[in-house]
Amino acid sequence: MAASPFDLANESGYRAWRAARLAAYPRSIDELVVPLADPRQLSADEFAALEARCARANMALYSAPHLPAADKSIPGQLARQLGLVRLEGNYLADEDGLSSITPATDEGSGVRGDFIPYTHKPINWHTDGYYNAPDRRILGMTLHCAQDAESGGENALLDHEIAYIQLRDVNPDYVAALMQPDAMTIPARMDENNVARAEQSGPVFAVDPDDGFLTMRYTARTRSIVWKNDTVTQAAVKTLADILASSEYILTARLAPGMGLICNNVLHTRNGFSDSPEHRRLLYRGRYYDRLRFDLNKAPARAA
Repeated sequence: MAASPFDLANESGYRAWRAARLAAYPRSIDELVVPLADPRQLSADEFAALEARCARANMALYSAPHLPAADKSIPGQLARQLGLVRLEGNYLADEDGLSSITPATDEGSGVRGDFIPYTHKPINWHTDGYYNAPDRRILGMTLHCAQDAESGGENALLDHEIAYIQLRDVNPDYVAALMQPDAMTIPARMDENNVARAEQSGPVFAVDPDDGFLTMRYTARTRSIVWKNDTVTQAAVKTLADILASSEYILTARLAPGMGLICNNVLHTRNGFSDSPEHRRLLYRGRYYDRLRFDLNKAPARAA
């Protein structure tokens, strides 16, 4: 196996990989949008177009506004064609495993209103499932817009590999610090039955031992998080936050009905938003234990 560009001792390999990644990275969100005739049955050309976008940025946006946007089969069947099959059915998810991300109402909202995604509030930088154990790491994620908000609700997006590059360029020791197995700890979450989720420590950046890809586990939240208390880690956390506040590579998307995001769990945010009776924001989110795959030959050419 070739030396990994994520090996801090492999400076020449890193430089070559870095140059290629930055040269290919899109500077406009429009470069990532792929119109799809039917996301439930991709053509060979559509499959290749999605693959090309994901090769550049670990993500792609699709658009199919002519189909019923609220049809949950659209993101589900699209995901399966792209190798996303191991869906995390968290306890707030719907029966099919997808989560309907919409502001909770007083009636029938259960505990959803206790969690920021189910409110109108903004959400800071994070990757999905940052509180999961290593054997349940979220590698792939989908967002499908069934209804946009009256105003707001934009998502900022940044490929985690670009964040890695920008941090390593400042100081490779910062990357090493955030690769420590105890770099970031999420305290246990308690409920009326005691421990609802156990404390979970882990690295921010990690390299898959089998396939060599880079993963990221991160949240910019300042409550219910404990960073390793050493000088280098603390400096790394501050520098990463500064990068996420000002990176020239950040892309911003406002999903319209029928649009969606597929990605290898890239960094993302959400702006606060306002709803109206006609525009009550609803997105279907899928979290997967799989990465996107484009080697499965699941997209035979569709007859004209």
